[in-house]
Amino acid sequence: MLALHSICLEMEGVENPLLSEISALFPTRHFGAILGPSGCGKSTLLKVIAGILPHTSGSIYWQGKNLEDEDLPAHQLGYVPQFSCTHPRLTVRENLVYGARLRQKGTRQQIEERVDQVSEETGLIDLQDRPAGVLSGGQLRRLGLAMELTTRPSLLLADEVTSGLDPKSEEEIIALLASLSQEQGRLVLLVTHSLRQIEAYDSVTVLSGGFLAYSADPRDLTDYFQVKSPELIYPALAKQEPKEWAADWSAVPKPEGLTQQNILEELKAISLTEGQKETLELPSLLSQVGTWLRRRIQIFLRDPAQVFLQLTLLLVFPAVVTLFAYRGLPEVRNMAMSSDTGVVEQLRDSLAFTIQSSRVGTLVSGLAMFQVILLALMGSNSSAREVVGDRPILEKEKLAGLRPGAALLGMSIFLSFLVFAQASWMTLFVRAICQFPGDVLGQWIPLFLVTGAVTSLCLAISSWCSSSEQASLGSLYLVGFQLPLSGAILALPETLGLITRPFISAYWAWSAYLQTLRDTRFYDLVKSITETPLATSQVALWILLVHLLLGLVLAYFGMRRSQWR
Repeated sequence: MLALHSICLEMEGVENPLLSEISALFPTRHFGAILGPSGCGKSTLLKVIAGILPHTSGSIYWQGKNLEDEDLPAHQLGYVPQFSCTHPRLTVRENLVYGARLRQKGTRQQIEERVDQVSEETGLIDLQDRPAGVLSGGQLRRLGLAMELTTRPSLLLADEVTSGLDPKSEEEIIALLASLSQEQGRLVLLVTHSLRQIEAYDSVTVLSGGFLAYSADPRDLTDYFQVKSPELIYPALAKQEPKEWAADWSAVPKPEGLTQQNILEELKAISLTEGQKETLELPSLLSQVGTWLRRRIQIFLRDPAQVFLQLTLLLVFPAVVTLFAYRGLPEVRNMAMSSDTGVVEQLRDSLAFTIQSSRVGTLVSGLAMFQVILLALMGSNSSAREVVGDRPILEKEKLAGLRPGAALLGMSIFLSFLVFAQASWMTLFVRAICQFPGDVLGQWIPLFLVTGAVTSLCLAISSWCSSSEQASLGSLYLVGFQLPLSGAILALPETLGLITRPFISAYWAWSAYLQTLRDTRFYDLVKSITETPLATSQVALWILLVHLLLGLVLAYFGMRRSQWR
């Protein structure tokens, strides 16, 4: 049994409470509708019951347990939001299998058997190989329900799942929910505007302006509101203030909530729930990471536009670096002599060195920074929308038991593949064309770390932003200020440089890259034309690592916080 006692919800900046003194009882093996005009608090009440929104005062009891003292276990709660929580590029079966693996332990065979059973119950057997992105509205609602049913939840909350459906599809969804309420002592609550299928519900709860106007048998609904048909209830609600409706309902004698039948059903439901604890457990952290990562790779490979963009950036950006260096390549090659060459050779080249030093020094410094900035752009492109783009799905999966750390670790591994490819190809291609001397591993490490640092920082921005546009703009600013605030190309005032450089990943990667040329003429040339001090390799690499870890920490806390829309 679900018992709501004087539930109130107030929000900062909102004058009137969103919910006021809501009290209602819903027994097990029950199908209830929550009705009311737009903005009356229906979806808000459902989110309070689910624990998405913390109520200001009052108590919620589920099977005799106060949910303020003990959270509802993930496997007991099924919540179907208004928005679709499916990945459109995955098939119906893949959505179900991945969703089930993130929520519960089990062998591959056990998971697939459960998916087959749920697909049969929800009428999705014939659609299993169809991409979710081509499903109709009614089919998507069925898929959303099926994803919740994989854990056999004893409390199923559905928010507007019949909204926008044609009458036939709505009738099918209502019939499905009604049948589900009779299985395993399950309580099903549906938020809806529609009154067409009113006879299918065991109870109807009507809200008006955040107040409770009615919560009882649907057969008494028209008599109570003194209307001829259920469709006339909404106009009737407008004839009286919400507080007045609440006062009228509170004055009506209520039937006894805990009847003998209700107590028996409650005991059966508790017994079933206790039995579920032995068979339904959350997967381990590593299991969730593996499932999330496999799904992310599969989604990426099925997005031709994204694959093409990543390959284009990977191949074109290094070519752009060498294109800008083309006119200076002969000078670079001629100057690529170690400082320990013989005296005769040094004297012979001294005149050419003097003439070319300024140009070559600028070119070498610019090439190093150009690689860094382009890798920062690639890192930003990879992660700027990684979290915020699928934020609704992440919030839903967190509610179902996905650990934020597992999602972040999966994202980090996936993005590390891109970072490795981007930094490696940039290092090898530019080195081969420009014929830079120095240790190739020493040059790869700062480029890898700066790409990883910017990727993780943009991932953090994505996790804290509420829209893809905000995340893209924030990431653009992060990359855009790398070059001017590094002081590598245009020297900064000393004080400003000391303040900004600790936060500029590009400066540290530029310094570490140039340190690999320390035993060559290139290093002396760069030092002669720049007023910006160069950091040692050890310091630069450590600070880049700090930037990378800082981004991951910020991303973790950003993903942990609730951001339902």
